[in-house]
Amino acid sequence: MEKLIQEVFTAVVNGEAEEVKQKIQTGLESGVAVEKLLYQGLIAAMQEVGQLFEEGEYFVPEMLISARAMQAGMTILRPVLIEKDIQPIGKVVIGTVKGDLHDIGKNLVSLMLEGAGFQIIDLGADVSPEAFLEAIITHKPDIVGMSALLTTTMQNMEKTIRYLEDHQMRAGIKVIIGGAPVTQKFADAIGADGFAPDASRASILAKRLLAIV
Repeated sequence: MEKLIQEVFTAVVNGEAEEVKQKIQTGLESGVAVEKLLYQGLIAAMQEVGQLFEEGEYFVPEMLISARAMQAGMTILRPVLIEKDIQPIGKVVIGTVKGDLHDIGKNLVSLMLEGAGFQIIDLGADVSPEAFLEAIITHKPDIVGMSALLTTTMQNMEKTIRYLEDHQMRAGIKVIIGGAPVTQKFADAIGADGFAPDASRASILAKRLLAIV
């Protein structure tokens, strides 16, 4: 059992999606606990990938490949997790703000957050304040993540926060922001709860905001 979990771990770190799927399926058929496959296999591997990124051993392409391998494993595990009512560590609504169609960074953040154990509701790109509000009402997330790649669309982060405040939906929800032109100073200025410069640190920030680490 430990050998198989280590093989899942290694396959995710190496970005071998088909290998991950095969090992996860084998593990389930062999009676390995789904929690072990999730936490010791997939999530632990993505923590390792994040560490490798921090150390300069991995870059965005390697992170993306590993994250997709993790997601391949999650497609098999997710129905089992739902059946067993195993809860995620938190729920995140995420999207690129209105007027901005860039989503590569946001997609990587989504994958890294899922790899950290969060449930992700990805709204895509060009997301209006109204769409964020609707998603919050529907899904009741712990965190809302907003991305922008253009300086001209950064202001829509503040507009979205103000819109949530105007509709009394800001309390109890942590807002995190990111994107190439975004800074901690800007996050402080608009009243966001946190800023992360990359996907690896976004997952760390999300857990810290929910007092998970």
